[in-house]
Amino acid sequence: MDINLIKELIETLKATDISELFYEHDGLKIKLRRHRAPSERVAAPPQPIVVAVPECASPAVDDKKRNLITVKSPIVGTFYRSSSPESRPFAEVGDRVKKGHVLCIIEAMKLMNEIESEVDGIIVEILVENATAVEYAEPLFLVEPE
Repeated sequence: MDINLIKELIETLKATDISELFYEHDGLKIKLRRHRAPSERVAAPPQPIVVAVPECASPAVDDKKRNLITVKSPIVGTFYRSSSPESRPFAEVGDRVKKGHVLCIIEAMKLMNEIESEVDGIIVEILVENATAVEYAEPLFLVEPE
């Protein structure tokens, strides 16, 4: 086991907002999970991004999209809607999700990163095609909060 690899994985986990990291290579499986202290969670909770349509917007804009939460990619990688090609997608349009529900996986550097919902709500739109590359902060889902 390469201790430098483990240190690199820990640093990768620290450098992102993800809470869990999986690594598998040549039979070696490593799972790292970050548990934040309660005071850390209170001090810096993730802030959802609200998509607001200005009042002067075109009438063609759907009024339902005024208060949607945009779930954005926290990293650069490949977007997957399910854990394997044979598996059911983590989330579909119309699904009711709870905070912490896994919405997708983003693979980065052979690591599978679960992206979780930050709010309770309903999936309104999936903005990315399965197995496509995504950039940092690229919008992935629109969620109507409850």
